[in-house]
Amino acid sequence: MTLNALRFDVQPAFEDPVLMLAFEGWNDAGESATGAVRFLSDSFQSAPLGRIDCQDFYDFTVRRPNVRIGQEGVREIAWPDFELRFAAIPDRPELVFGVGAEPHLRWRSFCDLVVRAVDTLSIRRAVLLGGFLADVLYSRPVRVSGFSSEPSLLGELAVEPSDYEGPTGITGVLADRLRAEGLEVTSLWAGLPHYITVTPNPRGTLALVQTAAELLDLPVDRTPLERDSAAFERNVSELVAADPALSEYVKELKRREFAQ
Repeated sequence: MTLNALRFDVQPAFEDPVLMLAFEGWNDAGESATGAVRFLSDSFQSAPLGRIDCQDFYDFTVRRPNVRIGQEGVREIAWPDFELRFAAIPDRPELVFGVGAEPHLRWRSFCDLVVRAVDTLSIRRAVLLGGFLADVLYSRPVRVSGFSSEPSLLGELAVEPSDYEGPTGITGVLADRLRAEGLEVTSLWAGLPHYITVTPNPRGTLALVQTAAELLDLPVDRTPLERDSAAFERNVSELVAADPALSEYVKELKRREFAQ
């Protein structure tokens, strides 16, 4: 692996950029985290910035390349990589978005490349998003938990501090590395019901978009997500009502919550 795996298409002159990352896979229950980054990236009409070539980081029998028909009917191979995009927002910090699959291999080397990008772009703040499965009621507002190198931020956002200990993903490893490099790091996680396996889950995405927008004071129109979230909740309610065992489990969760 060489540092040439990090490639920039352009190098804009940023003033106060914020890095926002999410990874598909273990860190992304209901695709809530990657959905949030992509929603914000689209909302602010982001432009290509660069990529990390993942030849050394992906097992291509797990994350396979795609074949597609290109111009003039020629077959092409599209290799998976970790895409970087940027958006400039008037009177707000620039946003650098990164989204892609969690690496399968060489996490320390992958983190080295992210740190190189951070140094190249003079980034001093990072927001990492994730989603996890939990014993929570599907009908309650999605709770966002997490941690920050500036703990007071969590209180301002009404984010529950995380006391999780156990196996971690690239999001946790990268948060630790970026904090060690002196960045202000905030990690936000949406807790989703483990018994609802429908993906994507727009309620998780909405919760992360709301919290990240509040953290960074971003003017975001959340109407499409709110509409999708309401429809999703109606569909899940119908699913639960039609399944006696699932309905009883949800009732038990409600009893536990009431007893607390």
